[in-house]
Amino acid sequence: MEWLKNLGAAIDYIEDNLDKEISFEEAARIACCSPYYFQRIFSYVSGMSLSEYIRRRKMTQAAFELQRTNSKVIDIALKYGYSSPTSFNRAFQKIHGITPTAARAAGTVLQAYPSLGFSIRITGECALAYRIVKKAPLRIVGVRIPMVEEMEENLRIVPGFWKAMVPGNQFSRICRLADREPGGVLGVSVYENPKEIYYYIGVATGAPVPSDMYEYEIPAAFWVVFENNGCLREEVQSTFRRFYLEWLPFSGYQYAKLPDIEVYPICDTRLARGRSEVWISITREDKKECII
Repeated sequence: MEWLKNLGAAIDYIEDNLDKEISFEEAARIACCSPYYFQRIFSYVSGMSLSEYIRRRKMTQAAFELQRTNSKVIDIALKYGYSSPTSFNRAFQKIHGITPTAARAAGTVLQAYPSLGFSIRITGECALAYRIVKKAPLRIVGVRIPMVEEMEENLRIVPGFWKAMVPGNQFSRICRLADREPGGVLGVSVYENPKEIYYYIGVATGAPVPSDMYEYEIPAAFWVVFENNGCLREEVQSTFRRFYLEWLPFSGYQYAKLPDIEVYPICDTRLARGRSEVWISITREDKKECII
């Protein structure tokens, strides 16, 4: 459960620096992972992006100060990292629905977002079925789109990529290449370094790479595989959250540093509804190392 403690320590760092500059790199260092993976894990376990969490916490504290002090609005804006009244007003209204000046009126309804705390919930009514497999190197062929370290932006990029790809002829061609396990269409998040982050839509295959596509090879590894039956993208996101909060802390494994794989069913070279899978690479907990 060490990673959960590290995540809590990173949240403490953020809380201690709401009125200072918050470094995603420092938060990630405390959590023992890269800024990209820290933001990715945070979004799964909290249900919001790291940027949105920080914005909510800063605006919560700003609202408290507006109501209990006589400080000028511009001074409070500067304190919480906003260099202009316009940007502060925009952020404040997004959270509270009113302007900072209006927040000072008696009886005004405001929104308070408390600090996050991560704990283990033990429930017996909802099992999490899984299997662990050892997999030889996995070769992916398909198309890709660049991503960034900022997860809030990636949460816009990836759904748009799927929406643009699925109806097209190129998607059908990708589906016809599939000849290896895991079967189906794969969504693969690949982090090489801050300048090389990609999301692939592809298949596992031994076929040659078409000129308008890319290949990527994932090394041999152990994987924990979770199956889903439901609304595909929503179920996949839920599975990642349950992996981090319910499965990983008790498993004796730690999250490895390989790409995560989403597996979606295909039918007649089209994305189909039905059972999907999530593949997450793991390593034994006694092999301690940070996520790169």
